[in-house]
Amino acid sequence: MKKKVAYLIGFWLFFSLFGCDDSHQPQQKTGLVLQGKTMGTVWRVSLSDVDNQRKAALRQMIQRQLDADDQVLSTWKPDSVLSRFNQYQGTSEQPVSDDMADIMTTALRIGRKTAGAMDITVGPLVNLWGFGPSKQPLHTPSQTQIDAARARTGLQHLQVIERADGAFIQKDLPALYVDLSTIGEGYATDHLARLMEQEGITNYLVSVGGAVLSRGQNAQGRPWRVAIQKPTDQQNSVEAIVDLQGHGISTSGSYRNYYELDGKRISHIIDPVTGRPIQHRLVSATVIATSATEADGWDTGLMVLGEQRAQALALRERLAVFLIMKTDKGFTTWMSPQFKSFLRQQYDNDRG
Repeated sequence: MKKKVAYLIGFWLFFSLFGCDDSHQPQQKTGLVLQGKTMGTVWRVSLSDVDNQRKAALRQMIQRQLDADDQVLSTWKPDSVLSRFNQYQGTSEQPVSDDMADIMTTALRIGRKTAGAMDITVGPLVNLWGFGPSKQPLHTPSQTQIDAARARTGLQHLQVIERADGAFIQKDLPALYVDLSTIGEGYATDHLARLMEQEGITNYLVSVGGAVLSRGQNAQGRPWRVAIQKPTDQQNSVEAIVDLQGHGISTSGSYRNYYELDGKRISHIIDPVTGRPIQHRLVSATVIATSATEADGWDTGLMVLGEQRAQALALRERLAVFLIMKTDKGFTTWMSPQFKSFLRQQYDNDRG
């Protein structure tokens, strides 16, 4: 599965892996860090109390789990579970695993809550604009092309069916194309956390791409903390630091994953309503939730909605949300009341 951003760990998130000491002095004690590649991005697992002798075995288990997830969710692999569903040009119920049913159910629920802004059927539009398996277009797609792609989208055409004999997904539009990249990193991150628990590991920070989840404490016996990076080319420019308190966090943004086409900047985030890349001043949305899947689903929907509607939705749904907006003078931020309880420190955000 190719994700929102393939070249930047955490998509404006980077980790103070073994604690964020207020004195900013180097830490003497370290833990075990494992990392690798998956789903067109990177994974990272930080452990504070695991014997180094387990390193090779854990790395193998992690990679095996992520490879299995990719084989389910990928739109780049023609033989993945999701690709086979997209290739199927019928409307009969298709059997799926409970995990697949769960991620679909979560995505559909968040999609409805965001009035369709988080739409996992937006794949034809993502491909049309060159952010999926299809190549980047040579020219801006025409309105006719956009309308044709939009006609093959819509959450109302997809449903999850759970019965005593198993779980199924069904589409009533044969050409419907589902893309779970907006929520898949969180799904995989939650699987890594589950794997750690199964292995008896209780102090960890795990991430896949821009989705992160932590439990317990770091090697210094302090809570795991995550820094939200200011959306600039200066990768060490920190906007805020949060204490996850055992939660998942995910950031979606439009600042770095783009290309130039016909003299315009084309963002990878597509508005399902207009069929076009977003064009507003909201450049980053961070969500903290009980699971990484949940956080990963909400952040994209908020990015599509834009500043005012994202704020209104965050307040209505009582979400822990941190937004960064571009201004003529640099950046400004907004956070929901629920987010404030996770905030460790916020830095000057008035300058770019």
